Amino acid sequence: MKSAQQWNPDSYDQHLGFVSKFGQGIMEWLNPQAGERVLDLGCGTGDLSAVLAAKGAVVSGIDYSAEMIAKAVEKYPAIPFSVEDGQSFTVNKPFDAVFSNAALHWMKSNPSGVIESVWSSLRSGGRFAAEFGGKGNVEGIVRAVSEVLPKYGIDAEPLNPWYFPSIGEYCSLLEKQGFHVRSAELFSRPTELTDGDKGLLHWLAQFGDAFFHTLEESDKEQAMQDINQLFRKQRQLKAGENAIADYYRIRVLAFKP
Repeated sequence: MKSAQQWNPDSYDQHLGFVSKFGQGIMEWLNPQAGERVLDLGCGTGDLSAVLAAKGAVVSGIDYSAEMIAKAVEKYPAIPFSVEDGQSFTVNKPFDAVFSNAALHWMKSNPSGVIESVWSSLRSGGRFAAEFGGKGNVEGIVRAVSEVLPKYGIDAEPLNPWYFPSIGEYCSLLEKQGFHVRSAELFSRPTELTDGDKGLLHWLAQFGDAFFHTLEESDKEQAMQDINQLFRKQRQLKAGENAIADYYRIRVLAFKP
């Protein structure tokens, strides 16, 4: 079934570049070595795949969004990218490592399927390094969305596209599959949404699309404006002041014995 979430690669790169920037932390946990075969799971527009390639890894990237993959191919034609469902993918040859940044929380319907697919794609001794939204992530934004959308006849909860597990929940899934979890942490990372009064609007247009896909375009724009105004009022932000999103991230490093 086609996801309600739609992606705009140009807007993603222009307004939300912090996603790739913050991926450098989990890159350090991965510690890619020259010549290693690495799969970038949920590669988006390919920026971190390119970083991995620059470090000497032999990289392939997959993403569920055909629009994001098309942009990745345009930007980095030397790297093989393909459209795949991260919850049920297969590979022709095992990888030394699977890397994922800011993608696993989009794979809500079958997180165990993601882990099983990662397991199957790794060689024995291979590793899985991932960072994604954890419990408590963007709660303030979700609260504002949930308060506004009923005015438009929409119950936000069933439309919530995100999987934000606790660290215990996710590590249990990894261990159930057979992974040995080497390191895991849940941490707060307040994230500035640049462009002043428009910062949250950019964020909602890209990441919150699933909440609004049943609305006419004019109602969608108004609903996002209402959410933005409510959020800014709740945070007591001055005109032109950048909003801060309450990000909580899980970072894990696990090995396949």
